[in-house]
Amino acid sequence: MSQPMHTLKALREIAFDLGVGQHPDLAAMARELGSVVHRDAQALNEGLAHLRTRQRGFERWLLAERNKPGLSMLVMAWPANHATPVHDHDGLWGLELALHGALEVQTWSRDAATSSLQLQGQDWLGPGDATWFDADTAYAHRCRNLSRHDTALTLHVYGGDLAKYFAYEQVGQADEWLARPQRAAIAGRLSA
Repeated sequence: MSQPMHTLKALREIAFDLGVGQHPDLAAMARELGSVVHRDAQALNEGLAHLRTRQRGFERWLLAERNKPGLSMLVMAWPANHATPVHDHDGLWGLELALHGALEVQTWSRDAATSSLQLQGQDWLGPGDATWFDADTAYAHRCRNLSRHDTALTLHVYGGDLAKYFAYEQVGQADEWLARPQRAAIAGRLSA
């Protein structure tokens, strides 16, 4: 087995081992996944180089999935300066970890009564750095590749299949948001 495939398999095993229950220990998962990414950064960069050079826009690649308990792992390719709209995660818990490049993650909170969104903070992730969120219907975020020239790669672990979610668009006054249902597309499957 090649080193990149061995590394992807190790990442999958960590997520499967620690991604159990309604509220898994996401800090421990981030620590373990980040350790592997730091240790095997060169092999990952070489093994996933084809995702950075495809020039096909933002893509989601399925790495692994499990039904009971529900878990999905994806590698995402972020073109230079690409940003998502503010979006939720259909109430799932999740963890996002940078593999290559740098990602900005803005955290938002949605008020259940008014549906308005408030910016709560932001994180900047470099290779091996992670951010995570608990299963919460009020959680939303916006992500952006900080590079103006290079494609970034991130690993995402979710507590189920993130097939549908809402993207939010600010309309009218600053506290008015329109929720638009979205379907998540998968570009393909990676082997691990």
